Amino acid sequence: MKELLVDLGERTYPIYFGSGIMPHIGEAFVKHGIRQSSPVLVVSQEQIARHYLDGLKQSLEQAGYTVAVGLVPDGEASKSLAQLEELITICLQSGLDRNSTIVALGGGVVGDLAGFVAASFMRGVRFVQVPTTILAHDSSVGGKVAVNHRLAKNIIGAFHQPAFVYYDIDTLQTLPPREVRSGLAEVIKEGLIWDEAFVGWLNDNAAQLLALEPQALEYALFRGCQVKAAVVSEDEKENGLRAILNLGHTIGHALEAVAGYGELLHGEAISIGMVGSAKLAVRLGYPESILHTTRGLLQRFELPTAIPAHLDEERIMKSLMHDKKFKDGNMVFIIPTRIGQVEINKHISPDWVRETIRELKGEE
Repeated sequence: MKELLVDLGERTYPIYFGSGIMPHIGEAFVKHGIRQSSPVLVVSQEQIARHYLDGLKQSLEQAGYTVAVGLVPDGEASKSLAQLEELITICLQSGLDRNSTIVALGGGVVGDLAGFVAASFMRGVRFVQVPTTILAHDSSVGGKVAVNHRLAKNIIGAFHQPAFVYYDIDTLQTLPPREVRSGLAEVIKEGLIWDEAFVGWLNDNAAQLLALEPQALEYALFRGCQVKAAVVSEDEKENGLRAILNLGHTIGHALEAVAGYGELLHGEAISIGMVGSAKLAVRLGYPESILHTTRGLLQRFELPTAIPAHLDEERIMKSLMHDKKFKDGNMVFIIPTRIGQVEINKHISPDWVRETIRELKGEE
């Protein structure tokens, strides 16, 4: 089992990586001083629970924990205030207290929602991330937890760091191909913002990653988490550097909101958003090769690079205006200045963004 530290002073925590490590999660709970006298709530979704809940629950119970379960519907729509209230009701009915721990067993949706339950219940209890998707290698690290509003994604949330992240990569073998591609979009993002050599490696190993070849997958996810851990360690609450992790997310989040949290998977929307950011980079005078490399790499991973034609331009722009990154009449975008390096640009004209949206809708 590999271990990677997210260095946040007194909130420092490890990410555990390994193959077949789920049966030992109870030992990790004991190691981290999680009390057996207080109930644990596992939040998951039916599809994921069918594969992994019994094994996780058995390991925790063998270690002396009482385990309650809260299952939420599949899909991004579960990140809602209504679902938050339902889970807090389960916490109360199950006797959770201030020393209890919330466990997120699943992908990014479950992690964001369960983390926000943990941040909200009794003003904050511990939580543990147990990712079961590729996408969650990104969302499970860094402590951002949230639910959506119908007008904006992740607009209701908090920073609440996990006690640890426990990543059994064997769980990824049951992912459908579309979820694999979507998750790899965030791995690509981490290369584009930080590591040109990693981008080259991704290009060379696309087929192995899409086929879930274990060695390639473990290396890609470990490197992706290294990048995110390095950024988060420098800037936990996104006062500066951490914003670079939002490459592609400004347009991407708007597309998710307009499409109704379901038509486009998160990684698919972010993929289109990264092409949009590369187009803005060209407008700012940076090399066109950035756009060609970005778009080509995403297409190599069979990810979308154009906005679906039926999505309304005005609705996309309206959603962008609600984004947390819209300030003082301008939009804040993460702009690639070369492959492996980006800048935070707070002066992007809405007119430029509108033109970029039109270009993205016009592409095949």
